[in-house]
Amino acid sequence: MARRPVFVPNLEDSPLVREVSIEFKWFAGMSIQQKQKSIASLHESAKRKDIQPVLEISTKSTVEIGRALSAFNLSIEIGGGQRVSVEAAYQGGKVFERGGPHRDLYGLSGKQIKADERLKNSGNLVAFEFNGVKWSLEPKTVFYDWLYVSALSQNPDLGNQILDYRGFSDIEFNPEKSINCQAKAAALFVALHRRNLLYSAISSQELFIQTVSGNKSTNFFQMNLL
Repeated sequence: MARRPVFVPNLEDSPLVREVSIEFKWFAGMSIQQKQKSIASLHESAKRKDIQPVLEISTKSTVEIGRALSAFNLSIEIGGGQRVSVEAAYQGGKVFERGGPHRDLYGLSGKQIKADERLKNSGNLVAFEFNGVKWSLEPKTVFYDWLYVSALSQNPDLGNQILDYRGFSDIEFNPEKSINCQAKAAALFVALHRRNLLYSAISSQELFIQTVSGNKSTNFFQMNLL
């Protein structure tokens, strides 16, 4: 048995996304067939908790929309008509003690990005930067969430297809080892969209942070880089 979270858009109160830990039968092995068996088991267990339908968002998803919404496939605009994957924007936007952001990662595949030694050997992560705007490391996940939600808002043909899902999963995400999660970000998109908060939230860094944190009195910095 294993446990993984299913992320549920909250349409009524706080927080915007509820994380529900689901126990299910795990199918060991690295093949996509084994991953998909685990996904089916996870979704069946979520159904017994009255969370249905659930969409798996990953390259292992059995549903085309789930694969399209993987951070390795979902794209965001970077200006000049160019688009890069959310994953490339996130990794390329990292600012370390000894380097970054590394925008040359924008044009690389996920495998190539993971192999780049600069992401491992440049000291501590100190900030993020995207399109001239610098983001703090706090609140945690906010930069990743903003990238994903913004990218999905730019792809309404994809975004409209997920509005009726009750939950979202990512079989590869283990909360004991990782922080950012594309399934959580998708649930956040749905919650913001359903509450008519989406476009106001993504209109500025400060509004996004205030909206997703529920803290309208906190001042967060925005720095336009030269």
